[in-house]
Amino acid sequence: MTVIDVVFWVFAAVAVVAAVWVFRFDSMARATYALLTSLLCTGGVVVLLGLDYLGVVIVLMMTVEMALMAVFMVMFMMNPAGLMPMTMVHNTRGAAVICTALFAALAAAVVLTPWPKRRGRPPADATEQLGLSLMGPQMLTMMTLGMALFAAIVGTVVLATRRGRYDRYGDDLSAARAADPAPGGVGR
Repeated sequence: MTVIDVVFWVFAAVAVVAAVWVFRFDSMARATYALLTSLLCTGGVVVLLGLDYLGVVIVLMMTVEMALMAVFMVMFMMNPAGLMPMTMVHNTRGAAVICTALFAALAAAVVLTPWPKRRGRPPADATEQLGLSLMGPQMLTMMTLGMALFAAIVGTVVLATRRGRYDRYGDDLSAARAADPAPGGVGR
């Protein structure tokens, strides 16, 4: 067993244990961190499987998603820190029945499906092959569109925000100038 194999199994085990902790914790904040841990380890497993691009995308997407979840948790929860005990599961009997049935159906499908035999060899660059399979010859177009959308999002946020360095003073610029630690203050 190589070091890569050990790291793979450690990531896999931590991902499963952290996923179970999501439902065992009685705090939204702790459940959020457990979910983030599980998803980061899943991204690590995907990287170790040779799909670097997808693994990095999973890590980046899940990190941003958890940050957004924390923002919404602070905005809308009655307990913004999420540290007061609360139940994270509802209808446990119904959920157990549905999960057991779904697991049995999926396990049966895996075992009973006549999987095709591999033809040919795997591609030299699995990420490029995946991109071509998903987007065909429009891959460069989609990458450019992604950067344009990102620039549009950043520009929209910048233009929509009136707040700046002196936002806490409102329109009273004399108070801002007096409190400015920088030499010269505003507009000098």
